[in-house]
Amino acid sequence: MQRRTVGGSGLQVGRLGLGTMTWGRDTRMDEAKPLIASFVDAGGSLVDTAAAYGNGEAERMLGKLMRTEVRRSDVVVATKAGFGLRDGRRVVDTSARSMLDDLHGSLRRLGTDHLDLWQIHAWGSAPLEETLAAIDQAVSAGDVRYAGVSNFVGWQTAQAATWQRAFPGRAPIASAQVEYSLLARRAEVEVLPCVRSLGLGFFPWSPMGRGVLTGKYRSGTPRDSRGATDHFGWYVEPYLEARSRAVVEGVAKAADGLGLTPLQVALVWVRDAPGVTAPLLGARTADQLAPYLACEDLEVPHEIVLALDDISGGPNGARDHEEARA
Repeated sequence: MQRRTVGGSGLQVGRLGLGTMTWGRDTRMDEAKPLIASFVDAGGSLVDTAAAYGNGEAERMLGKLMRTEVRRSDVVVATKAGFGLRDGRRVVDTSARSMLDDLHGSLRRLGTDHLDLWQIHAWGSAPLEETLAAIDQAVSAGDVRYAGVSNFVGWQTAQAATWQRAFPGRAPIASAQVEYSLLARRAEVEVLPCVRSLGLGFFPWSPMGRGVLTGKYRSGTPRDSRGATDHFGWYVEPYLEARSRAVVEGVAKAADGLGLTPLQVALVWVRDAPGVTAPLLGARTADQLAPYLACEDLEVPHEIVLALDDISGGPNGARDHEEARA
């Protein structure tokens, strides 16, 4: 797998990442073993998790797998802090104490002495300078190599990155992570221009439109899909409306013409979009991951890319910028 540098940092990752949001609930340990093994065997390195995923179970699983299935040195471990469940409620707590408590819990569950990338999971009510001071402390202590933000809008990303650059010795923000796909292009409005201007890496989550861009929902909701579950049905439902169906049909038509699958076309579109470092794949099994890994040598013709831009929200201005530079 080709490797990409995370923005202007010294961190390098494969150009596809593996997400673990379903681990500990929909992905069992016996499924995670071949999943991560095939990912690493294909040259993948970035595994993205969070203290909140499965209430810590995703990190525990990854920690065990790094002792039994893959080497720690083969994996770029990215996790998140500042968000979780308390008494059954979702709580964002980005205070320094909560962030560092999450960090120490993550290190313990993962069974490692450092994180390659530690991310603020969401914008919180604590003063930003307090949250970022926790990152500085973690990097200074050697517990964290690089820092990033997740689910920040453009101005929040810019504020965090510029605050860290304002004073020598602060740990720079290396990356940002938000949803981005042919069904969710809001990142192009503020986040991606911010990322490009500040030289940050960018990790799109749900690059397959929460599974809808695979085409599996074209004729209904499969029984074994996320959309059919009580805990993820709400997550998929917003992309089953008429506008999204039209985009999916356009992707399917392009795939038919190219002799590819909708999954392949949708993945290559986001993987090769301007500013993208590595899409985070939510495959739950090795069988689900295989078609993504098979896309390594695939490209989608530029004319088709532009047509997909048009049907999914309009031209991507950054694409024109890259062409002008070329």
